[in-house]
Amino acid sequence: MEPKHFLVTGGAGFIGSHLVDALLEQGHTVTVLDNLTTGKLKNIAHWMQHPRFRFMCGSILDVKLVDRLTAEADSIYHLAAVVGVKYVVDDPLEGMLVNIKGTEIVLEAALRHHRKVLIASSSEVYGKSNQVPFRETDNSVFGPTSIPRWSYALSKALDEHFAFAYHRQRGLKTVAVRYFNAYGPRLDPRGYGSVVARFITQALTGQDLTVYGDGQQTRSFTFVQDTVRGTMAAMSTPEGEGLAFNIGNAHETSIEALAHQIRAIVGADVDVIRVPYAQAYGSDFEETRRRLPDHSRAVEILEFRAKIPLDVGLQKTIAWFEEHQDELIST
Repeated sequence: MEPKHFLVTGGAGFIGSHLVDALLEQGHTVTVLDNLTTGKLKNIAHWMQHPRFRFMCGSILDVKLVDRLTAEADSIYHLAAVVGVKYVVDDPLEGMLVNIKGTEIVLEAALRHHRKVLIASSSEVYGKSNQVPFRETDNSVFGPTSIPRWSYALSKALDEHFAFAYHRQRGLKTVAVRYFNAYGPRLDPRGYGSVVARFITQALTGQDLTVYGDGQQTRSFTFVQDTVRGTMAAMSTPEGEGLAFNIGNAHETSIEALAHQIRAIVGADVDVIRVPYAQAYGSDFEETRRRLPDHSRAVEILEFRAKIPLDVGLQKTIAWFEEHQDELIST
């Protein structure tokens, strides 16, 4: 692909910063827009002096700024969002404002300047459906509106509705990717809300690993390099426009099994204990039992499937945490 100029919203975040790495390494020019609420400058610090990189500290709710940066770019990777279950439960209003209004602002700017937009969505849009594995055409099943936990899922689903409406009615080139539990280096145990980051941090600091509920709920953990590869494939494949794609590992792992695997790799002499959901998130909380993607659409159209096994990805992730342990503990 010939070099392009990409705007990456949320590019200082976990997935966003790895996407920035891949784009710059391929010879593209990248502008990052991030308000550093959960993103971190250290994730992109190694590019700050690079001639094809620019960082703008700002919000996707800033209409004029988003419009100007969109006009200067060729395409947009829209990853900026309020993420992490704890953040959403604690402040659902902020989550809905940023995730819905922010996406609308990005899409409006893209339409004005005729720029393709990739929307970063989530496996959360399937809600608590038990129709596993999840296909992109399956129904979503959400819990009651009295449970704040579902506001994130609804906001990401509405982001997709926005994107596809702009595609159908206005001719805007859009595509959505639904991430399934990305993990890897740069995970922030406080910012991203990843169970992988939490378990690794607990194991390295000699704490018992806390498994919420009965531990038999399953997830499909996807190493971030696979996540980024699928994201870039979705952006660069014209046949994918107007569609959503599952970007995830086709293997599921129980949370309790994950805890034992991380404890073994770290070699930590700690226990794996169970904690009620109510203790972690309050009484108004619901969880999904299984999250497993059907990846046939991604394989057929994007020629993408996740390749990195969980044990390999965990070893790489734990090595990064060990290298940055002092820094993570002190912040």
